[in-house]
Amino acid sequence: MVSNMKLAHVILLLLCFYLSFCKVNCARKRKKVVTKLEPTSGSDTSQEDLVEKKCLTEKYTHLSCDKVFCQPWQKCIDGTCICKLPYQCPKNGTSVCSTNGKSYPTYCQQKSFECLRPEAKFLKSGACTGEEQFSVSLDRGNGDSEGIVEVKLVDQDKKMYICAKSWSLTQANVACLDLGFKLGALYTQRRDPHINSPECLHVHCRGSETSLAECTFTKGTTSRSEGLAGVVCYTENAVSPTNDYFQCVNGKHISQKKTCDGINDCGDQSDELCCKGCRGESFFCKSGVCIPRKYKCNGEVDCITGEDEVGCEGSEHPEIKDKNHPLPWSNFKFLFFQVLHVTQEETEMLTADMNAERKRIKSFFPKLSCGVKSSTHIRRKRVVGGQPAEVGDFPWQVAIKEGEKINCGGIYIGGCWILTAAHCVRASKAPRYQIWTSFTDWLNPDPQIVVQFVKQVIIHEKYNGTTYQNDIALIEMKKQPGRSECVLLKSVPACVPWSPHLFQPNDKCIVSGWGREKDNKKVYSLKWGEVHLISNCSKFYLNRFFEKEMVCAGTDDGSIDACKGDSGGPLVCTDANNMTYVWGVVSWGENCGKPEFPGVYTKVANYFDWISLHVGRPLISQHNV
Repeated sequence: MVSNMKLAHVILLLLCFYLSFCKVNCARKRKKVVTKLEPTSGSDTSQEDLVEKKCLTEKYTHLSCDKVFCQPWQKCIDGTCICKLPYQCPKNGTSVCSTNGKSYPTYCQQKSFECLRPEAKFLKSGACTGEEQFSVSLDRGNGDSEGIVEVKLVDQDKKMYICAKSWSLTQANVACLDLGFKLGALYTQRRDPHINSPECLHVHCRGSETSLAECTFTKGTTSRSEGLAGVVCYTENAVSPTNDYFQCVNGKHISQKKTCDGINDCGDQSDELCCKGCRGESFFCKSGVCIPRKYKCNGEVDCITGEDEVGCEGSEHPEIKDKNHPLPWSNFKFLFFQVLHVTQEETEMLTADMNAERKRIKSFFPKLSCGVKSSTHIRRKRVVGGQPAEVGDFPWQVAIKEGEKINCGGIYIGGCWILTAAHCVRASKAPRYQIWTSFTDWLNPDPQIVVQFVKQVIIHEKYNGTTYQNDIALIEMKKQPGRSECVLLKSVPACVPWSPHLFQPNDKCIVSGWGREKDNKKVYSLKWGEVHLISNCSKFYLNRFFEKEMVCAGTDDGSIDACKGDSGGPLVCTDANNMTYVWGVVSWGENCGKPEFPGVYTKVANYFDWISLHVGRPLISQHNV
């Protein structure tokens, strides 16, 4: 009865869906709309065209949080996802059973324990009873590493084969890993079902699972036309490396044609993390990562740059690209019967959806509020001259005042903390500094402005005043009497970046400050200008630009630049979700405002761990970083 009701709901939903599309299609004088697709490349594109060779030297994998998000049971330290301790997981969740016979209060705690002790794998959702068993085996193969995949589910009495329809390398990698083949699968097979078994299992994996037991199983029907799932697992002698092969970070060799296609062929994801574009229908993240197209608008941010969840109104079915161009009836019939078939065949879920549980765990993490701009800026000509900023344009901008002078700027990053340049401050002078917030005009200050006094100054221990390496410092403000926290009513913290790949060369960013103009004339109002990031400034500042620690930005004609007095202030960039990050701290440069002399900034992403060490990770951490 329940199954029939579900089927009726699906049919009704599809009919309503088509009628609404038909209504749009029948409207006259409809304006033509062209849907812009993300950067992709054809399937015949060579590896050299797509893979960034310099990036490959970094040996990025699924554990590189400069490129990907860590799992909920991991944390990001110095660019690497490491295991959390079980108590660091959210307390909410569903209990699960492990292969070590122990029950855990949540899936996150079990995976955290497994992360520390890999032999204790996930077994099933719910508490252990002592009789559970899950197994994966290969049947009718020519050796131990190949055959038809056979699974015994915990709550089933007999083994069942996997339907080939739902079988892909994503599932095959997990199956081979479960069987003890550390490098996953070599390739999948579609085997003829010359077996007296009317039923098979559909399996759905994300690819990050360590056991096939974590994947979702539904019941299917054996079909001669579709076959059963087979696999050849990867062994040391599986392939002979040639010029046509790509070497994964884990040592596995795959075809070059399988790089940057959104499919984790390597098993450690290293074939998808250094891309200049993507093959076929996979989705390109501007951080140089290719993900499956189905991850676009799935309600979970997969690109660290966030663009996969932007503009997600309406359907994301691959057959429906534009709501103004509905499906013809023939396509609709195909979609109708396709969905009808899947609905009939796969409604009986045999195991819990642990991928949904993983997403639910992520929803329990604290949400960080930062980088929200109050207005939209119009391009203006330079910090050195140009139009003044309005109140609220840069709510993270602060002025550092010593005596009667404002010599430097700073960036509010939350709590009681200001980020600035090391060359701007001295630890011994902390009592002499004042922090002015929500302040734009030096000649006409807001009478309600609150002056913050300084508790301490922390200068990076490796700051070099000669080369300007590690030119970064933190200022802790004093709490106001009677308050447990610093309260800056009109200030908004800028987000602190954790990855050097959040923004790319040629991205537009904004620099602001009270620095001097080209003729050394003093400036009394906060000015700002738009600049673009430049890939490498070594050609401008030979032997003085250190790419890991510095970033440069400017314009082709030099019309927009930071200048004397802007030091310590922000270079901010805004991501696809309109979150503003302090990408750089104004550090140094030459001939401000002249072509071929871009400004040089301290690269804040390089110092995320250093900042979090002093201010506390919860203050600046987001996305479980």
